[in-house]
Amino acid sequence: MRDRADALFVASDGFFNSRRVQFATLATRYAIPTARETVEAGGLMSYGTDNLDMFRQVGIYTGQILRGAKPADLSATKFEFVINLQTARALGLEVPPQLLARADEVIE
Repeated sequence: MRDRADALFVASDGFFNSRRVQFATLATRYAIPTARETVEAGGLMSYGTDNLDMFRQVGIYTGQILRGAKPADLSATKFEFVINLQTARALGLEVPPQLLARADEVIE
């Protein structure tokens, strides 16, 4: 917090995954945007790449590159916006309907 981080991204490994709830609690307390995995553990909201879609695209992109496509010409990754309403309620926040309508997923 001393350095005022703009966002929190936690790498997927056993050590960090076992502390997802702790990261979510701290990120919520200090209003730091987080990656989706932290939102599922109690963070407020996230906006970032859809990891499942990204993993699906790896094979497709690899095939296209092997056939001569330039990586810079490949389409962008799909992004997703996730809101955790349980956390919003716990913080006493009301999420506007317009924001909920834009979310790809709302965790009740």
